[in-house]
Amino acid sequence: MRITGAVLERCGAPAPYVESRPVTVGTLELGPPEAGEVLVRIEAAGLCHSDLSVVDGNRVRPVPMLLGHEAAGIVEVAGPGARLAVGQRVVMTFLPRCGQCAECATDGRLPCSVGSAANGAGTLVGGGRRLSRAAPSGAAPSGAAPSGEVQDVHHHLGVSAFASHAVVSETSVVPVDDDVPPDIAALLGCAVLTGGGAVVNAGRPAPGDRVAVVGLGGVGMAALLVAVALGHEVIGVDAVPAKLELARELGAATAVGPQEAAEQGLRAPVVVEAAGSARAFETAYGITAPGGTTVTVGLPHPDARASISPLSLTAEARTVVGSYLGSAVPSRDIPRYVELWRAGRLPLDRLVSDRITLDDLPAALDRLASGAALRQLVTF
Repeated sequence: MRITGAVLERCGAPAPYVESRPVTVGTLELGPPEAGEVLVRIEAAGLCHSDLSVVDGNRVRPVPMLLGHEAAGIVEVAGPGARLAVGQRVVMTFLPRCGQCAECATDGRLPCSVGSAANGAGTLVGGGRRLSRAAPSGAAPSGAAPSGEVQDVHHHLGVSAFASHAVVSETSVVPVDDDVPPDIAALLGCAVLTGGGAVVNAGRPAPGDRVAVVGLGGVGMAALLVAVALGHEVIGVDAVPAKLELARELGAATAVGPQEAAEQGLRAPVVVEAAGSARAFETAYGITAPGGTTVTVGLPHPDARASISPLSLTAEARTVVGSYLGSAVPSRDIPRYVELWRAGRLPLDRLVSDRITLDDLPAALDRLASGAALRQLVTF
């Protein structure tokens, strides 16, 4: 079928993206779902820092690539052997879980090796691609199809949700009931799984423990919301005053800048770093209480380095934990967050800072890079 989607043409283009235009919106061909796959009509898709990290070259992926990895939609066609029913709303997640590898047996602690390999190659879990287009006119990059010929387009993290439709593996989706609206369902696929999971699965605060979150973007603010929903006193840390104000509105007992946090001697047994910055990691480690756990979920540049005291790890019995996708098992964790939302304890709608179209993506990427946005939702 013919679809409209947003394709990343090259990694590492300079900002502002409204001028460099690394993403183009155009027509693509989407092949039918094969065994264990479904065709999903996209209802809403969130713009996340993981999209930006591919655009800016921090995480190089094969191009051209149809972006978008956090989304919700309706199953329109089920491939052979697929268990999901047509008409089912699903949450799309960016790490397929095969359920068979050794990593999948770690209860979410390690990312699925099969899914990770497919994500790196820009394919679906089965190894194939369902996206193609006529090669653009102009000089073709080395190895690319000449102008006018059919060109394969890579999948982004098994989802490629910045499009009207997507074909995905069933291992990349989790069904939700019809009462969960698309805007909420989309956020569950990355922001809430990653931020909430950093608290629940990786940090594991005891009842009454204080939780701090450094970096109050979409993922960080989701971590804050989940910690508040579970009854913890929360400290929010960010350099953007508007985000600190929102953190207070959402239940943070304290919301301060990084320097203030250090000057005030703030400490917490569980601290989540969600900024994707070496300096933010140092701040998070610095405000972790003796015996506490620093959880890092951000994705800084591969060459970034942070400095901490090895002595403090030993002398203060500290723990540092890396958490990918919130150490989540999506089929287990998404229903838990849905129940918190249904109970009125998880106001996920407050994470949405803008609603945009595919054509707005360059400006939306600039807002995200500046730190001004939480979650910008592409709606169809």
